Amino acid sequence: MLVYGKNTLKEIEAKDIRRVFVNKNIQDKELFAYLKDNKIKYELVDNTFLSKKVNGNHQGIVIETNDYNYYNLDECFSEEFVVILDHLEDPHNFGAIIRTCEAAGIKSVIIPKDRSVRVNETVMKTSTGALSRVKVLLVSNINDAINKLKKENFFVYAADMDGKDYRKYNFDGKKCLVIGNEGSGVSNLVLKNCDEVISIPMKGKVNSLNASVAAAILIFNMNGE
Repeated sequence: MLVYGKNTLKEIEAKDIRRVFVNKNIQDKELFAYLKDNKIKYELVDNTFLSKKVNGNHQGIVIETNDYNYYNLDECFSEEFVVILDHLEDPHNFGAIIRTCEAAGIKSVIIPKDRSVRVNETVMKTSTGALSRVKVLLVSNINDAINKLKKENFFVYAADMDGKDYRKYNFDGKKCLVIGNEGSGVSNLVLKNCDEVISIPMKGKVNSLNASVAAAILIFNMNGE
């Protein structure tokens, strides 16, 4: 994968970086010291080369990273709070949710193998480094994953506009929050398999929130923040 920017460089673990392309006109002793100290390979190139590599303000730095290595479901069983994304499609939403999870101390996000956004350049960039501290778990079937989590004493909540006001719950114990697809929400089969369906009360004329915004509100409130 290709990502870019000086801040992004320092947020990725050195072992996951294959090489870095740096604008040959950059005069930044701190940058080159960082590359040398972390034994990161780099090449000096012109700005045109960098601009052809990525779209966006690369700040003279493009990073080639290893593809993301996903984790297995059983690696989250000892945790207190996990998040499931039910066929989310927007990489910006995915990256923002990962960032929220890291800020709230959540260590695992579960996604399905099929018909779902994967970890890509946009997700890595949007998560602004949080991806190195939050595991993404890949599962074949969300309902199977929920059933296994229930056996590990997780109480599973789904977010849906027709659910009950989340403020009526105390969210004690091990818990899981399911966030649905941007257009269709949580699928009917998944909704039926969850222990409770919760919603965010809306006072305005807009009857729904962006998936990452809704996730942030629920995550921090469920986490007792």
